[in-house]
Amino acid sequence: MLTTVIGSYPQPDWLIDREKLRGSLPPRVRARELWRVEEPYLAAAQDDATALAIVDQERAGVDIVTDGEIRRESYSNRFATALEGFDIDNPAMVPGRAGGTNAVPRIVGKVRRTRPVEVDDLRFLRSHTDRTIKITLPGPFTMSQQASNEFYDDEAELAMDLAVAVSEEVRDLFEAGADIVQLDEPWLQSRADRAREFALPAIDRALAGAAGTTALHTCFGYAHVVHDRPSGYPFLAELAGCAADILAIEAAQPKLDPRLLEPIAGKTVVVGVLDLDDDAGVETPDEVARRIEAALTVIPEERLQVGPDCGMKYLPRDVAFGKLRALVEGARLATG
Repeated sequence: MLTTVIGSYPQPDWLIDREKLRGSLPPRVRARELWRVEEPYLAAAQDDATALAIVDQERAGVDIVTDGEIRRESYSNRFATALEGFDIDNPAMVPGRAGGTNAVPRIVGKVRRTRPVEVDDLRFLRSHTDRTIKITLPGPFTMSQQASNEFYDDEAELAMDLAVAVSEEVRDLFEAGADIVQLDEPWLQSRADRAREFALPAIDRALAGAAGTTALHTCFGYAHVVHDRPSGYPFLAELAGCAADILAIEAAQPKLDPRLLEPIAGKTVVVGVLDLDDDAGVETPDEVARRIEAALTVIPEERLQVGPDCGMKYLPRDVAFGKLRALVEGARLATG
């Protein structure tokens, strides 16, 4: 049974101001004030921290590793703010997904990708591990909901142009050596009605013709930011027919009834078995094994992978590492 992370891993205190990070909503525009290291030294510092994140995953025994998203201020803004058509210097203030208000880019022109954004990140990851590697991109529906649309008459058209941009990046990431490319689509859950209108065609367009294994992650938001979880997913069964080869969902914190996985049991599924709430502590391998065994009542072992509920960005590094060790040991227990 393969173990994986979802995407992010904690950034070191010497690299990023974690107090500021934890005290604000995930940024949608650039948040350069979070970085402790000034230019021209920032890129080298991010490289060093990325190498540490990769080594931590390897030491813990994780099978499918990422770059930890160390160079990102949030899971989505590194890619989204690099696109043409986004005005990031004059943001709009809109209600946040978890309450409060957040600064978001304004869409002021046709959205286009003019250059590779994460290809160098992928090449760095490939050069630092011989394990299976995964890199993540924000999905087109989620990006369409994290901006103030002042250009497109039709929100579905915006999502489709974002899908084209994502598709171009996916192509280049596979050409650069990615084993898995994952789209992050948490806003499918918070805006399920809109998602039913136009999310799936955009997701399928983003993944069309992909030259390798693709994944889609959906959740209810970072546990540090969003504490209350519903007991089920408002937008999950719809994903059974989407183009992604793998679906990754959180299940530990919401204590998801494994029977709710039945509609997607035909896919390979990454089930979240690590609760990332601030007060959850580090699970024992036995606790992890029990969560895996529950998932195995619905998902066949050959199609089940396990990981954290979501990105581990907001956890202390020692807690994140302890959870990954428990993940790997729990998977061994569950599979004998």
